[in-house]
Amino acid sequence: MKLDQLIDKARKLWDSSPEPVKNFPWSKALDNFIQLILDLILFVIRYLAVPVFAVTSLSELSYCAHERKLVLVPLPVLFGVAIAGILKETALELSPRLKDAEVPWHLIVIAIFFTLIKLPGPYYPYWGRIFIPHFANGVLLRTIWFTILWYRRPKSLKMSDSS
Repeated sequence: MKLDQLIDKARKLWDSSPEPVKNFPWSKALDNFIQLILDLILFVIRYLAVPVFAVTSLSELSYCAHERKLVLVPLPVLFGVAIAGILKETALELSPRLKDAEVPWHLIVIAIFFTLIKLPGPYYPYWGRIFIPHFANGVLLRTIWFTILWYRRPKSLKMSDSS
């Protein structure tokens, strides 16, 4: 009942609004607003991802040192590094348009997915606390490296590929 009243009031407000308000390109303004929000989110992620990654990695390494399992850490990290390379190449094969994109969306998705796997690390069972976060660290480390390489690509390479 209240929703119908709200819709009726919105219609009356829209009908009584002046023509310049009705003719305003609201959909383009919404698109620009969404793009601005996405750019801000990417900016924050770009500058906070590495410090958060470093702090959480040190925490996980200190846990492994405390448990005297530090010698096992390189194995899941190397496995994660290999998986990150496979995932990146697979994403580029499945969608060749990603090679010309301005933003490396495939790398962002990989980073978000493995961050979500990494964050509940302290709540995994004993061996999971040792292997899973370090596997995710390997993937994230290589994804950060791929992102650095992505933004350091020569601009002329992008232009010549699209021609």
